[in-house]
Amino acid sequence: MNGMMMQSQLILTGIMKHALNNSPDGEIVSITLDNPDFRYSYQQAFERASQLAYALQKLGANKGDRIGTLAWNDHRHFELYYATSCSGLVCHTINPRLFPEQISYIIEHAADRWLFIDPLFMPLIESLATHLGSIQGIVVLTDKAHMPNTTLSNVYCYETLIAAEPSEFHWPELEEESAAALCYTSGTTGNPKGVLYSHRSLMLHTYGVLMPDVFAIRRDEAILPVVPMFHVNAWSIPYAAPAVGAKLVLPGPKMGCGETLSKLIKKESVTIAAGVPTVWLALLKYLRESEETLPSLNRVVVGGSACPWSIMEEFEQKHEVYTHHAWGMTEMSPLGTYNARIPGKLPKEEAQALRLKQGRPGFGVEMRIVDPEGNTLAQDGLAFGALQVRGPWVCERYYRSNESALTEDGWFDTGDVATIDADGYLTITDRTKDVIKSGGEWISSIELENFAMTQAGVAEAAVIGVAHEKWAERPLLIVVPSEGKMVKTEEILASFKGHFANWWIPDDCVIVQEIPHTATGKVSKKDLREAYSDYLWPHEATV
Repeated sequence: MNGMMMQSQLILTGIMKHALNNSPDGEIVSITLDNPDFRYSYQQAFERASQLAYALQKLGANKGDRIGTLAWNDHRHFELYYATSCSGLVCHTINPRLFPEQISYIIEHAADRWLFIDPLFMPLIESLATHLGSIQGIVVLTDKAHMPNTTLSNVYCYETLIAAEPSEFHWPELEEESAAALCYTSGTTGNPKGVLYSHRSLMLHTYGVLMPDVFAIRRDEAILPVVPMFHVNAWSIPYAAPAVGAKLVLPGPKMGCGETLSKLIKKESVTIAAGVPTVWLALLKYLRESEETLPSLNRVVVGGSACPWSIMEEFEQKHEVYTHHAWGMTEMSPLGTYNARIPGKLPKEEAQALRLKQGRPGFGVEMRIVDPEGNTLAQDGLAFGALQVRGPWVCERYYRSNESALTEDGWFDTGDVATIDADGYLTITDRTKDVIKSGGEWISSIELENFAMTQAGVAEAAVIGVAHEKWAERPLLIVVPSEGKMVKTEEILASFKGHFANWWIPDDCVIVQEIPHTATGKVSKKDLREAYSDYLWPHEATV
C-alpha cells in the first residue's frame, strides 16, 4: 500500500519560489570588481536569474548541458546557480586555484559548453584556449564598462547579455533525480574526479544544513560564506540562505583579506560566517593589529581541515564568538558532521577535547569505522579504522565513470582514519595516506598538529612521516612561527612530553616561513613529503 500524499518533486526551483513568496525583500550584499558595494533583494536576484535563463536558451544551451563557472562569491555567481540548475542545465563550478592543466582537464572532462568567468580570470582562460575544444563561448561576469580586452572570439558581457531579456522565466517541471550541479575533487592524487549532484540530493542536503544542531540559520540572521562558491556549493549556503530568507553577504575576490572581512561583518551585521582555518587566521591577525571587534558575529563554522584550538580560543575569549567544527567532503555535498554547542557545563579540558572533534553526523548521514578486513568497529572513542559513510547526499559513482564508488555492501570509503565515540562524535585521526606508521604502530599527524598549534608563537604546524632506518618512519614537525615571534625547536618538542606517549613525540622540528597549501586551503602533505623526501634525521646527519 502506498501513501496518499502529493508527489511534489524536490527541486531547487522550490527554494527560489519559496523565497519569492515569503522573503522577496531579503537582502544580498556583494563585492565585485565593478561595484564594491552592490546590494539588492531576493526578488531582484531571481528576476535576473530569469533573464539569464532566457539568455542561455538563446545561446543554444540544452537540458543537461554543463555550464562552467570560474567566479568568486558574488551576486552574479548566485544568479548562475539558479538560472542553470532550475532551467535543467548543470552548474559546473570550477576552482580557479587549481593548476592550469587541472582546470583545462576538468573543463574538457565535463565537456562544458559555455564558460562564465570573472574578469580576473581572462588571462588564465586565454592561456588555456587551445585546450578548450568543447567551449562554444565565454561570458564575462561584469558590465560593459569593465570588460577586459581579449583576443578570444565569442566573448560576451554578462550585463549586456541579460539586459533585454524578460524577468519572468517559465521554469520547467524537472525530475528530482535530474543533475543540478557538478564539482570536481581537488585531485591531490591523480586527476580530479567529478561529483554530479542531483536536485534531490542538494535539497535534502539543504534541509540537513538548516537543522538546529547544524548551521541553524534563521531569517533574522546575516550569513557570510567565505568558503568559495566554486567549491562544494559553498557548503550549501547559497541554497540555505534564501530557503529561510536570511541576509546573504558575498565577499567577492576579497574573501582572503582580513580587513575586508572585518569591515563586511561589522557593516552588514553578520551573525554567522563559514570558511577554512587559513581565512580565520587572516581575520584574527587583522583584528589583533587593528584592535577592532566584531559585535554582531556570534558563531563561525570551520571546515576543510582541522581547526586549531588557538583559533577557537581567540575567537571566544577576545570576541565572544563560538567556533564550530564541521567535516565533510566533495563526495558528501559536503556535510558529514557538525560540532554544535556543547550541552551543559564540562570541565575546561573535557570541553576542549570535545570541541576539537569533528562533531556528530546530522540526520541523513550514517557513519561507521571498519578494520582492514571490513569488520565494523566499536563506537567507543578508542577503536579507530577506515571511515565509511552513506546517505541520500553521498556520491554513488563519479561523473563519467561506470564503476561504483561504493563498497560491496553500499558504503563510501572516505579515505580517512577515524574514531567515533558512544555519543556519535567523530574524530578524524588522519587521512589514510597521511597516518604515520612507526615500528608497526599508528601515529595521528592531526593530533600532533593540533597540539603544536596550542603552543605560544606557533602560527601553523604540520606533521609528516619521514623514512627512518630503525622505525620505518617517524613524525617530523614543521612549524611556521607567528609574525614577529621567535620559537625554539627544543622547547616545542619538549612541550609534547606528558601529553603523548614518548614514541608519538616528533623526533625533530623544522622552522619554515610558510607551509604549502592545496587549492582548497588545506595543508598539502603531498608537497611536504616531496620537499622532505631526502631529509636526514639529526643522528643520521652526524654519521
